[in-house]
Amino acid sequence: MKKWQAATRLIMVALAALLTSGGAQSKEGQPHVKVAVGGASSLSYLPTMLAATLGAYDEAGVDVEIIDFKGGSVALTSVLGGSADVVSGFYDHCIDIVPKGKQLVSLVVFDRFLGIVLTVSPTQTAAITSIKDLAGKKVGVSAPGSSTDFFLKFLLRSNGMDPDKTAVIGVGLDATAVAAMEQGSVDAASMVDPALTQLQARHKDLRILTDTRTREDTMKAFGGEYPSGSLYAQDSWIKAHPREAQSLAEAIVRTLKWMKGHSAEEITAKMPPQLVGENRDLYLAALKATLPMYSETGLMDQKGSEVVLKVLSQSLPDVAAAHIDLATTYTNEYVSKALAKLGAAP
Repeated sequence: MKKWQAATRLIMVALAALLTSGGAQSKEGQPHVKVAVGGASSLSYLPTMLAATLGAYDEAGVDVEIIDFKGGSVALTSVLGGSADVVSGFYDHCIDIVPKGKQLVSLVVFDRFLGIVLTVSPTQTAAITSIKDLAGKKVGVSAPGSSTDFFLKFLLRSNGMDPDKTAVIGVGLDATAVAAMEQGSVDAASMVDPALTQLQARHKDLRILTDTRTREDTMKAFGGEYPSGSLYAQDSWIKAHPREAQSLAEAIVRTLKWMKGHSAEEITAKMPPQLVGENRDLYLAALKATLPMYSETGLMDQKGSEVVLKVLSQSLPDVAAAHIDLATTYTNEYVSKALAKLGAAP
C-alpha cells in the first residue's frame, strides 16, 4: 500500500504540472481561478479535466488551476476555507450546505445521473446479498460527508436501516478504493468509474447491489434524473467574479458540445495518461458505459434538482427539517449565455 501511495503522489504532481496553467500566476489578461476536483480520475468529473486538455478554459478567457482531492467533501472544504475558488463536485452539496448557513450555487451541470454503484467486496460475495446485510458492516465511500456517503445513507434508510449502525470508511475513488475492496478493508463500497469497471474486470462475479450509471437504473432508484457533477462556488464568490463564472460555464459547455461530436476513443485520446491509467481498454470500456450520463447542454433541470432534494431529505435529517429554496442553489444564467454565444441553444 505504501508503494502505491508513493506512486499516487508522483502521479498527482505530474497531473498538476500538466493541467495547471502557470501555477499561481495568471496568464496575461486572464483571471486565475483555482478549481478543486473531488477525484480527478473519476469519470463523473471528466468534462472538467477534458476542458483543460482541449484548451477550452483558455479559449473562454480564464486561467484555471486544477487541484485534486480524494472526495467531494474535501474539495468543498477547500472552497469554504478559501484555498480554492470553485468545486468540480456533485450538486447535492449545494443543498446539503444550506442548513449549515452557507450558500453554494451550481454554475453548470455536466452529469445527468449520479453514476455511483454500491457493490460488495469480492471477499464478502457469499455473505452480503442485499443492502440489509450491510448492518454492522464496514462500507467504503470516497470520503465521509461526500456524495458517495449521501448515496449510501439514502439506500440504508430506504431499506429501513439506521445509517449509524453501518461503519463508513473513506477509501477514495480510484486505486485506493479497489485495493480496499480486494484486501477486505471494507465489506462493500460506493464506487464510481473507472475504478468500478477495473474491479469488475478482475472479479467477474462481483456483486452489485445498486447501480445508477444509466437513466433506467437512476429512474428506478430515485424516480427521476439526478443532476450530479457540476461546477459550483460560494454565492459571494460568484457575485464578485461574474466574468470568471461566465468563462467557466462557457468552457464546460464548449467541452460538452465537443464530446457530443466525438467518440469514446477520441475522448480517451485527449485525456491525460495519468488519468487513463495503464489499462487503456478498461478505461475505454468504462467511458463507453458512462457517455449517456453526460449532459449535452450544461443546464440544470428543475425537476432533477427536486429529485436531489427529495433524496437528501430522506438521507439527511437536517435537510429534511430545513425549508430549502432550490432556486438559490443553482443558476442557468451563465450556461444560457454560453449556449447563445456558441450557437448551441437547446
